[in-house]
Amino acid sequence: MIARRGKIRIETERMSLRLPTHSDFRDWAGLREMSAEFLQPWEPGWAVDHLTRKSFTNRVYWAQRSATKGTAMPFFMIRRADDAVLGAITLDNIRRGPAQAGTLGYWVGEPHKRQGYMREAIDAICHFAFRELDLSRLEAACLPENAASRGVLEKSGFKYEGVAQSYLQINGRWRNHVLYAMLRNDRRGRTDTY
Repeated sequence: MIARRGKIRIETERMSLRLPTHSDFRDWAGLREMSAEFLQPWEPGWAVDHLTRKSFTNRVYWAQRSATKGTAMPFFMIRRADDAVLGAITLDNIRRGPAQAGTLGYWVGEPHKRQGYMREAIDAICHFAFRELDLSRLEAACLPENAASRGVLEKSGFKYEGVAQSYLQINGRWRNHVLYAMLRNDRRGRTDTY
């Protein structure tokens, strides 16, 4: 992890994970637009202005405020070889005190799917959350039929915990989600990474 003047950057084998900047707008909007059919079945409905510069500007300011307050760490996944935006991964809903927990959310653009980028990003975020943020528990949720998301969570060491009824609205419908978690000192499985 690199932290300079309040800017956090996590380096992985092939990527830099960093907060979004205003200059990312065109790459982000282009990737989201070309990946819309791929992403929309798994995400909450997009607002009418989802791909506009104004909406993106609000996203950048939210990311900066959240990181400064320590309530969320919203990172863009940037491939170092060509500075391409590949997707995003966010550690959100960071809870301190007795919980010491956070919730993981992520997406990858369709051209970059099944290339191991998300697994690499999840592994890096988990390490960051446990080592740098001193969290004890990370949670993630996805639709039961999202085999790719379930697979990457399980390969990254997350354990299935159950089903949350009507967890999120996806495409205008309340949908059940399967819940996963990883514990810093997990006795249920893999513990060598942290």
